Amino acid sequence: MHYTITIKKLSLCLVLSSLIAGILPVKVVAQQEIKGVQLNDESRRKFDYYFYEALNSKALGKYDEALDFFQHCYALDSTNASVLVELGTFHNVLQEKNRALAFFQKAVHYDKTNYYYNMMLAGLSKELDLKQDVVDIYEALLKQHPDKQDLNFELANAYADNGELQKAIDALNKLEQGVGISEIITLNKYRLYSLMNKKEKAFDEIQQIINKNPANPRYHVLMGDLYMEDNQNKKALRYYQQAEKIEPDFPALILSMVNYYEKTNNKPAARAELQKAITGSSMEVDTKLQLLTRYLGILQQDKQDMKQANSLFDALFEQYPNNTQLNMIYGNVLLLQDNKGGAMEQFEIYTRDNPDDPAGYEQILRIALPDADLEKIKAVTTEALKHLPGEPQFYFYLGAANYQQENYKEALKTFGEGLKNAVITNPAVESDFHAQIGDLNYFLGNKEVAFESYEKALKLNPQNLPVLNNYSYYLSLERKDLDKAEMMSGITIKAEPMNPTYLDTYGWVLFEQGSYVMAKIYIEKAIDYSKEVPSAEVFEHYGDVLFKTGDKEKALEQWRKAKELGSDSVTLEKKIKTGRL
Repeated sequence: MHYTITIKKLSLCLVLSSLIAGILPVKVVAQQEIKGVQLNDESRRKFDYYFYEALNSKALGKYDEALDFFQHCYALDSTNASVLVELGTFHNVLQEKNRALAFFQKAVHYDKTNYYYNMMLAGLSKELDLKQDVVDIYEALLKQHPDKQDLNFELANAYADNGELQKAIDALNKLEQGVGISEIITLNKYRLYSLMNKKEKAFDEIQQIINKNPANPRYHVLMGDLYMEDNQNKKALRYYQQAEKIEPDFPALILSMVNYYEKTNNKPAARAELQKAITGSSMEVDTKLQLLTRYLGILQQDKQDMKQANSLFDALFEQYPNNTQLNMIYGNVLLLQDNKGGAMEQFEIYTRDNPDDPAGYEQILRIALPDADLEKIKAVTTEALKHLPGEPQFYFYLGAANYQQENYKEALKTFGEGLKNAVITNPAVESDFHAQIGDLNYFLGNKEVAFESYEKALKLNPQNLPVLNNYSYYLSLERKDLDKAEMMSGITIKAEPMNPTYLDTYGWVLFEQGSYVMAKIYIEKAIDYSKEVPSAEVFEHYGDVLFKTGDKEKALEQWRKAKELGSDSVTLEKKIKTGRL
């Protein structure tokens, strides 16, 4: 038996009314009313007919029909407990809890000794936080069914929930007399005594289990853990040492000793304990991996050299040469050591063995992306999509790599396949796909298609700043919908007022609107904020603005700067030669 006492509100699973109908013959169910309505023969036949039809409809999943038939039964006999329970169950499923409660209460009123009806009423009363009602129901049930040991536990739950902690303990004691000492009952008594601040009695409860099972290290460790929780570290260590005499390699003991050493600020001892356990051979590999993760965490917390862990991995690889989970963990550790080549090798081993797990490919990309290794990115994402065609990130990275290599048609095809095949649950991600499709179509000269894609992207994510920027800039280049372009660009500079790209776009939109003085202010800000990475395009724009505001010599100076920065503008050379726009 498994029991759990909590002081918080508990929810008891309701017993399905169909189970009750299966336990009792239907005619008995239909005729078991106590001091209720006495039906004549004709009404009885109607009642039986409706009741049978209701059960059949429910069995077939026709719940509307079933409810209708039960309501016919209720109209004929409003005191029939089975009908009342069925109606209560329907209203409970419909989340009409108070109506359901009224039906269950009425069912119990007409069939007081029915165990199942009372349990359903208790469960719903508990859900509605009617604590005293729950206590009353279980007390009455226990008097009617003293042989049902589980009721003592339910009553203990109810007492505890109602704040009657000693009564809860008494109920557990009564249960213990019937079923004997058990871990779960003892633990619940421990918690109750702790809440009552009766610590010695609380620990005495655990000692009972130890006395009953002196050769089981688990209970010694449990007692040690509970003393650790209570900040009685010396007593905790005494019980851990007792457990060690019984079974030195007991996994729970090792974890508890690590906790003990950490709590007593003996980090070297904690690491040594973990090292000993990891390199030993008596534990399951999953337990060792847990310990290994804990060990790595301690190294990071103490800012220790992560290379200390490498010898542990060597030992584990020797013991478990085919466990690729080790490769994944070791790859991450090597990344922390800035050993990208070694990490890449570990992730590739993991991926070969687990081709359907996206994590391996993602870790390889984590290394390749910052280095802009486009061919590696393409190879990894292409392989990933063979096994994981529903993962959107691999379409995105593959498309982006082709985009950077100016393979625009191939990139456009990849992003389109991503929208078609990938499972995209995040609207912001889907918006980014449409954004890339918009940019690519613009580069390929499909301007109207590009603008349609931007609209789709903004419908999914109205705050997609790169889309708002690019869309507004391209509209300004086409000299169309300039008011809309200004509105969209204005959103970007409010969100990121120091972003030189967004400031330049906003300035250029103002330029196209003829607001040259305002355009000059924003483009000068763009130059100020891009001093570390100056942009040829921004300097050319600045020259155009200066020309329009009458400073032609300074305009020529800015155009020459743009040329020095490697501008590929087709009009820039002409501006420099003629000194005019």
